[in-house]
Amino acid sequence: MIANLLEDLRVESEELDGLVAPLPDDTWRRETPASGWTVAHQIAHLAWTDRVALLAITDAMAFAAELTQASAGLLDQAAGEGAALPPAELLTRWRKGRDELSAALAAVSEGEKLQWFGPPMSAASMATARIMETWAHGQDVADSLGVQRVPTARLKHVAHIGVRTFGFAFALHGLAVPEEPVRVELTGPGGQEWAWGPPDAENRVSGPAVDFCLLVTQRRNRRDLALNACGEVVERWLPIAQAFAGPPGAGRSARS
Repeated sequence: MIANLLEDLRVESEELDGLVAPLPDDTWRRETPASGWTVAHQIAHLAWTDRVALLAITDAMAFAAELTQASAGLLDQAAGEGAALPPAELLTRWRKGRDELSAALAAVSEGEKLQWFGPPMSAASMATARIMETWAHGQDVADSLGVQRVPTARLKHVAHIGVRTFGFAFALHGLAVPEEPVRVELTGPGGQEWAWGPPDAENRVSGPAVDFCLLVTQRRNRRDLALNACGEVVERWLPIAQAFAGPPGAGRSARS
């Protein structure tokens, strides 16, 4: 399983790499939909997160030190420091870091839990999270460049985290986690049907997988997406859905 996840992570990363590698230096400074973040900030964030994830695997004490320094402004600071590098150096750093992380994840023992900014996770979960983040930040880069990306079956990893973080999203906002089950039924880019939760659940979400992924990574406002929602719990969940660790995201304004 981990080998398949790492292969999907490699392909997802290389797809984004292919977008940014040919860019002239001034385009790396172009603003993205994330307020205050340029294309360089997006890549710098991925490079920083890969480095910290590597520490979580290889140097628990160093990771614990990073964890104690975590603050609301940590991500912006780390992204800003990386974005200040020459683009060629930043690109090299990102490539090296993601290769080192993949090798380390492949060597993690089955059943071992890795510390993280959220709950501890397995190597498979961390690899899935890296796919999700790479896809999400890649979306910001693509939007900045005016590129329309072709959805792939790798979206299932992103959707899976979006479903698994249901309780996390409520807890993050200081809300009680609903006990009622939720059914999520999504249509993949090739017409595949992906589903989570009991088939008879009253609370339900359905629609294109890419739209669900854009919602849970907070890259699009719900009003711009073709998602069908049924049930009071779902109506409370979708506005705060968050697939990534860290403080509650501000989300995006509606385009329509």
